[in-house]
Amino acid sequence: MSTVSPPLSSLVNYDVSRMKSLGILLSGRGSNFVAIAESIDAGRIPDARIAVVISNRADAHGIAIARERGLNALVIPSKGRAREEHDREVVSALQRNGVEMVCLAGYMRLLSPWFVQQFPRRILNIHPSLLPAFPGLEAQEQAFAYGVKVSGCTVHFVDEELDHGAIIVQKTVPVLDGDDELSLAERILEQEHIAYAEAINVVLSGQIEIEGRRLRATKIRQK
Repeated sequence: MSTVSPPLSSLVNYDVSRMKSLGILLSGRGSNFVAIAESIDAGRIPDARIAVVISNRADAHGIAIARERGLNALVIPSKGRAREEHDREVVSALQRNGVEMVCLAGYMRLLSPWFVQQFPRRILNIHPSLLPAFPGLEAQEQAFAYGVKVSGCTVHFVDEELDHGAIIVQKTVPVLDGDDELSLAERILEQEHIAYAEAINVVLSGQIEIEGRRLRATKIRQK
């Protein structure tokens, strides 16, 4: 199936002030989901709501937490299913619940190009490194093994390539002499929780512009 991505070289204005209904996709413990939910409850992400939480795994702890919080929580199993077949069911559930922005919170599935096209530049992901460094799995371990002095996390738009879309927010974390992979990962995770809320607010705040790979928030133009 051929796909066409939005040209990165163009200047694009996004009027996304209506994007208030969030859909969360997760596969595990859901700590970033919890951070988003707590930020909404505390008013740090104003005028937003979580419309649905979806996991591809029935044993995902994040689903149990979502149900405890009284949120709409669905399990759509992915095991043994073709990627796009599963993605179509997930997208259908998101659309039924009026989702306008999708937030990946430890969702251990690569989205098909078809999925990405249904929510162009309205899918956010968080990655535990300063992209483009150390994409893919075990990013903290990669950073520690490489000997970097500064690591961190990145919230970015999802496109059709792995950990590739335009960057929205990054947070830096120094690598300390006494760190190991676990301690570094824990301190990065603390910054992930802050960065995700900030990134959601950037997108929900009004208009943003992307020129090439550079994103900036702009004032809403008066009619």
